[in-house]
Amino acid sequence: MSEKQSVAQGTLVLTASSLYNRILGFIYQILMVRLLKAEGIGLFSMIYPVYVLFLVVASAGIPVAIAKLVAEESGRGNLAHAYRILQISLGYVFGSALVLSVMLFLFGTPLLTMVFDNPDVHLAFKVLTPGILIVVVCSAFRGFFQGLQQMSPTALTQAVEQSVRVVSGVALAYLLMPQGIAWATAGASAGVVLGELSGFLLMLLIFLTRRPAVAGGTRTAASFEPLRVTSRRILSVAGPVTVSRVFSTALLSIDAVMIPKRLAAAGLSTAEATAAYGKLAGMAQTLLFTPGILTISLATALLPAISNAHAQGDSTLLLNRVGSALRLTLLIGIPSAVLFLTLPRHICGLLFDYPEAGVILQFLAVGGPFLYIIQATTGILQGLGKAMQPLVNLLVASVLKIAGVYYLTAMPGLAANGAALALAAHLAVMALLNLRDIHRLTGYRPDYLNSLGKTSLGALAMVAVIQWVNPAPDSVSGTLLAISGGLAAYTAVVILTGALAREERTRLRYLARDLLERRPGRWH
Repeated sequence: MSEKQSVAQGTLVLTASSLYNRILGFIYQILMVRLLKAEGIGLFSMIYPVYVLFLVVASAGIPVAIAKLVAEESGRGNLAHAYRILQISLGYVFGSALVLSVMLFLFGTPLLTMVFDNPDVHLAFKVLTPGILIVVVCSAFRGFFQGLQQMSPTALTQAVEQSVRVVSGVALAYLLMPQGIAWATAGASAGVVLGELSGFLLMLLIFLTRRPAVAGGTRTAASFEPLRVTSRRILSVAGPVTVSRVFSTALLSIDAVMIPKRLAAAGLSTAEATAAYGKLAGMAQTLLFTPGILTISLATALLPAISNAHAQGDSTLLLNRVGSALRLTLLIGIPSAVLFLTLPRHICGLLFDYPEAGVILQFLAVGGPFLYIIQATTGILQGLGKAMQPLVNLLVASVLKIAGVYYLTAMPGLAANGAALALAAHLAVMALLNLRDIHRLTGYRPDYLNSLGKTSLGALAMVAVIQWVNPAPDSVSGTLLAISGGLAAYTAVVILTGALAREERTRLRYLARDLLERRPGRWH
């Protein structure tokens, strides 16, 4: 595995792996909801963001530093020092992860007691704790191969990890269900750790058997820089990455801690608050993020296209690509939001057997188009070399979200619906801030007729068809007929009104063909 992959090949491999993992993850979520019910999903949704936060702290951005520095050394032909960077970095992440894991194992229960009202979270979190060491060490090896421009090890190990997680998590949760919801949730947590362990073992096998050899088979001391210099290089890259990721993951952890507490303030019992949070985070948000499978792929393809136009200094081409990206995003986002607004009980009942979660989905769906715009505009800003700007906008929008969650969720008449409203408002604010920055940097102004007017006509046609079918909430065939008929009406109106220009239809055809033929995507 010594050959480098082209950027297009590497992007395709990672995109295919991501698509597989997202689809499998969605199926896994459906199975888990039906198995653990709302309370169990609520428990897992509460502890998992906290677990991810500790993963970010333990890794300290070092895997990203490994990828960058290994790429530099590989470019200089100094593969021996690339291995030394990996060796030093492994020492850092192994030490930090080991210390953090031991501390959490010993003192995690008092910490969780301080932040969570439900004591059932303790067992599941303790089961997750060993995964911290496994994940950060595996991430270091992934960073090494990414620095060598070999994306297949990362894609392959992530796919295996997700597959093992799904099979073992569902099986263990099912077997432990008779012991109670806390044990069943711990079984799901054990599935996460087993998946991570399988991915790590495969990565270790790939490294031991397929790693590139150093020219001449020797690593001379003359090719090494002092340890102090290498450490400074690693930490100079890892530091900013750590700050950015800690902020973004901490915001998710705040939601997981605050929302159940504010639900309790609205008068819900601990079990009711946990179940309500499960419907919000484990069901409604899962559905809202599902169309992101397409919009994130669009953002991935968008970044090099925007970067290329920006580097050329071609403002006309840049504005054309920005406008096309946002129109394609709305093309996907608007019908998704219409489905969630008009058939929320039907969809939640069909997938999760929880039609009552549809009320929360209906409130949350108001923010759907803004979520998809965020994903596209983040790709645009990254392509313009302003990668930190979306983080700044996230922090500003999150301050408003925290205030909204605090006040709206505690209202007895709103409860989880209030939290959904606050989350939707947060998405709207961040999307508008991203759009403001794009306008400031490029002068882009939306084409309201094509971007909103014509797609809104399609949305009205979609609503009319769904209302005409008017399926019963428990009718599977009626729900599927309403969805397919509504989407057909939307598509027909979009085509007839010319909402998409010829070149955009061409891009969609290329994207579909490339995905089917597993070829690198093109942005013409």
